[in-house]
Amino acid sequence: MKKLVLALIAVVLTGPSLFANTPCELSPEAENSFLGTWGIDIVGGGVGWLKVHEQQGVLDGELLWIGGSVLPVSDMYLVDENTLVVTRTSEQVLEKDAIGKERIHIKTYTLRITKINDAIAGTMTGPSWGGTGEELSYFRGERMPAVGTAPDLTALKYGKSIKLFNGKDMNGWRPINPNMANGFKVVNGTMQNDPAQPDNGEHISYGNLRTEQEFADFNLKLEVNVPKGNNSGVYLRGLYEIQVVDSYGLELDSHNMGAVYSRVTPNETAEKPAGEWQTLDITLVDRHITVILNEKKIVDNAAVEGPTGGAISADVFAPGPIYLQGDHGTVAYRNIVLTPIF
Repeated sequence: MKKLVLALIAVVLTGPSLFANTPCELSPEAENSFLGTWGIDIVGGGVGWLKVHEQQGVLDGELLWIGGSVLPVSDMYLVDENTLVVTRTSEQVLEKDAIGKERIHIKTYTLRITKINDAIAGTMTGPSWGGTGEELSYFRGERMPAVGTAPDLTALKYGKSIKLFNGKDMNGWRPINPNMANGFKVVNGTMQNDPAQPDNGEHISYGNLRTEQEFADFNLKLEVNVPKGNNSGVYLRGLYEIQVVDSYGLELDSHNMGAVYSRVTPNETAEKPAGEWQTLDITLVDRHITVILNEKKIVDNAAVEGPTGGAISADVFAPGPIYLQGDHGTVAYRNIVLTPIF
């Protein structure tokens, strides 16, 4: 394993930068050079993100690993000035005992990270999800600069609007993974996703849909209809998921309709009941997002420190596609219009 980790470090030092287009200089390193945020590319596919901070001499942090939410780590400690160990846990309720107490199964995953300059490389090990055995993942990453000050949205210059969906066919869109099933099709002038499963019990893995074009800063307007209990998402630059879900009547949460998934909680509720058409008006400028849901501004020029679960890149400065989540539930989109910002 040591030889593999050393080889991966060599890839970090010689490979292309994740943030080659970084528009600002990095701040001087703190005494603990792991402090800060790190964008992570996982060998074999997937994106991660790690934030390391310290309070009263105690290391702590948050971690995103491929999918799901940004979550607190379980433990974090330095082995030496260039080696950091991070653990995360996941809980699974198995059953209840004779007196009704739930039995909790806890899985622990361990990241061992080596740092050289502003690059990191390492491994994550832990129990396999599908049964017995051990998972071993390799990754590389680079330090992310601070988000910076919010842009002046009144000074933006807009280009010519682009109609991303013509209402007739799927021209301009393609599956992200061509080996997965595509549940999207055109129905009565709408782009509808229906990830139906067969009655025989065989599970079909559905994929996500992306634009052929890639974009930097932009305003995106669309209409969406979410049936009761269903879930989807709109990804900006393939990095940031704007949640699309039936959350009508729920308390404010970073997983509700219009939220920047697990990162930014809406400042008020604006959802309509399931089955009604709703409008999203989204502006992305550098690393700040504004969301207007059903004509109410629920996210106001909010800073986003890193990618959300399901991102297809760790480079927060590169252009990327609009992508629609297709592996969760039934949803319909229409009137998808993007206007570039310069």
